[in-house]
Amino acid sequence: MVILRHQRRRLISLSVTTNPTAEWIANQITDAFPWNETPDHLIRDRDGSYDHAVTRRLAAMGIRDHPTAPRSPWQNGHAERLIGSIRRECLDHIVVFGEAHLLRILAAYATYYNDIGTHLALAKDAPLRCPVQRFGEITALPILGGLHHQYCRM
Repeated sequence: MVILRHQRRRLISLSVTTNPTAEWIANQITDAFPWNETPDHLIRDRDGSYDHAVTRRLAAMGIRDHPTAPRSPWQNGHAERLIGSIRRECLDHIVVFGEAHLLRILAAYATYYNDIGTHLALAKDAPLRCPVQRFGEITALPILGGLHHQYCRM
């Protein structure tokens, strides 16, 4: 499950389970948004796991629910793009040894995505703004076993 803020494409939550239930999804939504930071709207797909428990939780939190049309992934393009990026840039290159290992990999990718990864739509900035370092010796620090690198001044 991916929860993404559209404004700066900040990855809020990245969770994994083999059997997503409505209660699990409702808990992920509650954990992702502190009460003082709840969004006004939530765009989601029409998966069968989103039943009354999820819609009741959204209503209780004051979030307007906007399910996409059936079989229309382009209506939530930012989230679909992020899911594809996670697959292409991370999971296609790593052998996963269980759920705990997958959660560690995804946590490292989420940190990379929010803190370091550049986005063209954000003028090549990261979702959690990175200061530009103009002078000094540049060093590459490996991330995710060398799949990605953070280039920084030492």
